Amino acid sequence: MRRKFSLSLSILNTENVFVTKQSQLLNPNCETMVALCSTLISFLFYSMGSVNYDDETRSVISDVGDIGNVDFANDASFYNYKSENEGPVVISVPFPLVDGKPEFVVVGETVFNPITIENTSPDAVTLWSVEIYDSKPKDSFTLSVMEPPSPDSDEEYIKSFVESFSMEDRTLIPGRTLTIWLSCKAVVKGLHTTAVHFNVDDDRIERVGFIMAEDKISRSLTSNKPYNRPMRNKSLIPRIFSPNAGLKLIRGSRPAKVNSRPYRYKLLEYPIPKAIREVIESKATPDSLIEGLAHKNYAPFFRTLLIMEEIKLEYDMRTYDMQNVTFKTKGKFLTLQVPGLAERRPSLVTGDLIIAKPVSHNEHNMPPLYKGHIFRVEAEEVLLQFHEDLHGFHSEGDRYDVQFEYNRLSMRRLYQALEASGKLDREFLFPEFSLNERRIETRPLVPISCNLNEEQLSSVEMILGCKGGPPYVVHGPPGTGKSVTLTEAILQLYKTRRNSAILVCAPSNNAADHLLARLVMENSVNIRKEDILRLNATARSVDDIKSEFLEFCSFDQEDMMVFSCPIFEQLIRYRIVISTYASAALLYAEGLQMGHFTHIFLDEAAQASEPETMIPISHFYRRDTVVVLAGDPLQLGPVIFSKDAESYGLGKSFMERLCESKFYKDGDQNYVTKLVRNYRCHQHILSLPSELFYKGDLVSCKEDDTLYPLTWKDFIPNSEFPVLFKGVQGVDEREGNNPSWFNRIEASEVVEVILNLMDKGIKSEDIGVITPYRQQVLKISKALETFVGSEIKVGTVESFQGQEREVIIVSTVRSTIKHDETDKRHCLGFLSNPRRFNVAITRARSLLIAIGNPHIICKDEHWNKLLWHCVENDSYKGCFLPEKVEIEKEEIVEAESENCNWNCGSYVNANETDNNWKEEGDNCGSWEPTGDWGDNGNGWGDDGNDWGVGDSGTTSKQNDW
Repeated sequence: MRRKFSLSLSILNTENVFVTKQSQLLNPNCETMVALCSTLISFLFYSMGSVNYDDETRSVISDVGDIGNVDFANDASFYNYKSENEGPVVISVPFPLVDGKPEFVVVGETVFNPITIENTSPDAVTLWSVEIYDSKPKDSFTLSVMEPPSPDSDEEYIKSFVESFSMEDRTLIPGRTLTIWLSCKAVVKGLHTTAVHFNVDDDRIERVGFIMAEDKISRSLTSNKPYNRPMRNKSLIPRIFSPNAGLKLIRGSRPAKVNSRPYRYKLLEYPIPKAIREVIESKATPDSLIEGLAHKNYAPFFRTLLIMEEIKLEYDMRTYDMQNVTFKTKGKFLTLQVPGLAERRPSLVTGDLIIAKPVSHNEHNMPPLYKGHIFRVEAEEVLLQFHEDLHGFHSEGDRYDVQFEYNRLSMRRLYQALEASGKLDREFLFPEFSLNERRIETRPLVPISCNLNEEQLSSVEMILGCKGGPPYVVHGPPGTGKSVTLTEAILQLYKTRRNSAILVCAPSNNAADHLLARLVMENSVNIRKEDILRLNATARSVDDIKSEFLEFCSFDQEDMMVFSCPIFEQLIRYRIVISTYASAALLYAEGLQMGHFTHIFLDEAAQASEPETMIPISHFYRRDTVVVLAGDPLQLGPVIFSKDAESYGLGKSFMERLCESKFYKDGDQNYVTKLVRNYRCHQHILSLPSELFYKGDLVSCKEDDTLYPLTWKDFIPNSEFPVLFKGVQGVDEREGNNPSWFNRIEASEVVEVILNLMDKGIKSEDIGVITPYRQQVLKISKALETFVGSEIKVGTVESFQGQEREVIIVSTVRSTIKHDETDKRHCLGFLSNPRRFNVAITRARSLLIAIGNPHIICKDEHWNKLLWHCVENDSYKGCFLPEKVEIEKEEIVEAESENCNWNCGSYVNANETDNNWKEEGDNCGSWEPTGDWGDNGNGWGDDGNDWGVGDSGTTSKQNDW
């Protein structure tokens, strides 16, 4: 019957006969076609029914199938066809990709593309059927034998146009080409996919088509700069020029020294020993690392890791040397555009050095080298200052070869701290080897804050009862009142123990300021101004700190707009000193001795590398000094550039190492208190991170009357479950020479969600947007400025750590498996990074909205759980879902040993200058300071030869000089 039917069509010499749904009518104006085909059409409709035929050659339209998820960037076989492998019939690819991406259309538009079917054999071939096997979204693609009408088509043609989901039998004449048309009506934002099956003789040939639908918001973010990945030499790059090559080197003048007096303890140079450098560069294992970390080799072990880190920093700087570049004039500075700077590629910070050589066309008149300093880092350029000679003769258009050098001051501070750590007791560094377990005797206390819960009160009592020995750890998961606990303990000491001297350190200026605010704003205890010092790096801008806190700061006697460190005689009078980890080195340089402080509080200790933690500890700890480490080792940790150094333990904080050891791991209250009552998150927001990271111990204590008065009806499917996942299949893109990723489909979705929230009365200051890539931050910010007009904080996870919003929207960006695998290898984005996931989903108080591609994020254990957590609670909207698969759980510690540090990448500042990821193929690593560039110090003035120590930073390459 099938062959007879094909022959009938051939005799009738009609082009194609399409089958439509029974509700579809043939155009009554096509009288000739109606007359010729009505019988055949009736037969086809009849054959679609439940009647069974014995003839195996009958014509059958297959049931609709399911193609599942097709990744256009990863599944190249779907559109990279080789006709010689498919037989004599050559079928073109519908909607071919453009530069690796689908064609973009506006939602509501219909686009079409011809498919050519050519019989290259000498014999006739039977095309049994052409059918749309499946479309995502459903029924968004159709077939037609006629070219779809355009706006210019006449009315008669438009009326005669017929489209459907399948086409029946046809004989393909040798040497002839048949053209049919595939149309797509973009119904929603995101990827539209279809699979079309061509049944030719005994073969089935499949073609897949892709269309990306966008709206005006997404289209406004389109880039007109194609991505052009800068070529980087992965081998060790020789210097463009060497200062020792006989060329004259003219150094630029440093700013006037704020601290002209000599320090009591001079900072040494700590050069890298040649022998160790050779071992590390040869990829051999240094002797100090072979046996692992132990008390006897503590300092050599970490010193070697720092050397590995420093060599990596040298290498990273060398990869960004540039030739034949131009400077521009900006006030008293020269500026230089640095490719990738917005992503912190390279990771340049204030205080780094630059050597410039004017390009000379005269070989006999070699110009000198000019060594200058980076004074400020802006979005895409650095502000430089050289010797006045260069500024004097420079003209626009002059060209230079330049190379960067990082400032070693911060690294030298770490070497100095490790050198001093040799005096620390074994029981302090490795409490598990202590012969005697500590037993702290506590006394009931009257809380200064009446809001302390049981765990907080117990923690404070333990701290007050502690008489030295190993650090006491306050494990404070998100929103559990860690700062409240530390504040209570410090105020109790200040009020009840007149001889106490307290050093309080935080990893950033913002965090240190936060602690200062809590202390001085507590009405129950009046801290005298002369008893408390907020120590700032000298280059921190005075405008960066709230004016009401300036009275607690020290200023230069000649310039009251410049911070300074008080002299020794003044320092010993303060009972409370607040600084960053790095700035604590200034106290030692001024002469304070070990044992001066009775208590050392280190906030956010899990974010600092162990050598950084040693800056305040090794200089001031004595056996009877009480050291308190507070933080959460299950959230973001230190940032490490060298994957080798990270793998040996530089990426693990002192606090995390302790928490993995005896006593702390067992939850012994003489060593650790875990805060479990969360006052931030709605119980349904908290339940998943509690289960995944905290053994289900966290308890939501968010009071009903503190919930934001939101009306969730018509916004989220389940108004009782304030966690929503919006599935969007977008596209990963890059532009210009910026290797950062963005997804404008997701950016548009974020803006649309925000507009809906604000229509319901949500204030812009109560909304935060978290996304893992700097370019997505910029795209979302641009769209918000254009379409919303309100300032809403958009940043990365790191910029939100320690912060919260009533509503948090998370844009995951990734939409292709190929790039997901790159992220996994290099620890980018959210995927395969449990701690970044943990921080991201615990910033919201009342509503958490995740926007992403469910087919990609489901590859990660934690995101997969969040996705199905929402689905199971009827709180999912968007594209079709993947098949539910349980992802095999991986232990964090094991994963860390195989990959890089979970936190490698982006230590972000409050300006949302974010992820400093290396390009594909590079090692991961990023540095972005917490706080503004000024916020993190960049201070000048240290000993007589160096730029000053600053505030914050996790590794050697920090924005804190």
